[in-house]
Amino acid sequence: MEEETGIKDGVNAGEEKNQKEEIFTKVVRAGKRTYFFDVKATRKDDYYLTITESKKRLGKEGKFFYEKHKVFLYKEDFDKFTEGLKDAVTYIENGKDDLKPSNPLPEDKIIEDNVTASSEEFTNIEFDDLGKK
Repeated sequence: MEEETGIKDGVNAGEEKNQKEEIFTKVVRAGKRTYFFDVKATRKDDYYLTITESKKRLGKEGKFFYEKHKVFLYKEDFDKFTEGLKDAVTYIENGKDDLKPSNPLPEDKIIEDNVTASSEEFTNIEFDDLGKK
């Protein structure tokens, strides 16, 4: 597994803008996949992490392309994300369920939250409207 790390340096104005948005990059090559860990900044200089998985694929016309999947992780979620990742990795490494859920919720609470979320927090989107002006 190859790893590369770097801090983005800019030379001209366009690259300077990029330097502000992309602060740090770590590239991890793992078999057929490459993972990119990019630290970026918002306009208000709040840092966040994007994790990108990239896989080289063969297209229909015989040309190669890269299939990418991204996860955006904000600093207020780092602790919970890290804990969940650690638990999942431990579970896989041990091959059995030695873990107890970190935040167990009663089933009625889970159902209640899902009902609340579906009716109050989400908006119905009409895809037929896309592309119309």
